[in-house]
Amino acid sequence: MTGFGKAMGAREDVTYNVEIRSLNSKQTDIYVRVPALFKSKELEIRTKLAKHLSRGKIEMSLNVNGNGADTIQNVNKEMALHYHKELSALAKEIGESSEGLLQAIIKMPEVLVNKAPELNEDEWSFIDGLIDEAISTHAEFRKDEGATIEADFKNRIDAITRLLAEIDLYEEARIESVRTRLNKGVEELLNQDSLDKNRHEQEIIYYIEKLDINEEKVRLTAHLKYFVETMNVGGVTGKKLGFITQEMGREINTLGSKAYHQDIQKIVVQMKDELEKIKEQVLNVL
Repeated sequence: MTGFGKAMGAREDVTYNVEIRSLNSKQTDIYVRVPALFKSKELEIRTKLAKHLSRGKIEMSLNVNGNGADTIQNVNKEMALHYHKELSALAKEIGESSEGLLQAIIKMPEVLVNKAPELNEDEWSFIDGLIDEAISTHAEFRKDEGATIEADFKNRIDAITRLLAEIDLYEEARIESVRTRLNKGVEELLNQDSLDKNRHEQEIIYYIEKLDINEEKVRLTAHLKYFVETMNVGGVTGKKLGFITQEMGREINTLGSKAYHQDIQKIVVQMKDELEKIKEQVLNVL
């Protein structure tokens, strides 16, 4: 299921921006992008995301703007004094002015030393709160999307239910069509010089099985009800709903193979169309 959550905050002239995005996936794949200063907290972040965001490709990013840079520069005083002493002596020896010596010393090797700042727990506590806020807004986003998908499911399940009921309108015509086929087959057998009784019985049984679609209708009705019940339970039901749609598909396909009627075939095609759209949306359910 797709989702988006965002939280922003400022502390001591530093602005923090947390964003969480998710895309549908069969597994849980978590990607965390944070500044180097917070790398030690990456496992803690991943654990929190896995706990609150079930399944999907999840990406979280933390952007820090302000004086919270990844590195700071310290002056190596001992090295700077060493350069100052040597350069001052050299300037005096050659009779040059020592004006501007400090600017030159700053550019000398090992005078400015990059040092990674230490993680401030108060700062991290503030960021951790922003992550919680982003998770909360992400959950609301998913909830809204879930409500839309649920409404779509109900409409399509109702559509299949109505289409299934319409089959009854053509049942007499369908039975007559099958009966005509059956009688024709029997007449052909009776007109043969030697009647194979076993073949005759096999033909009868075969067409009788083709005639009856009541079991398929009953099972499909049960699957439709079970789909709605499972959907209403809530929780992580995506895979289960997927299995139910597979069973629904089997019954609809069997109805089509036993139809022997043009209008029923059209109904079956419409049911398949509704079911395919349900299957597409099931992929977005956790």
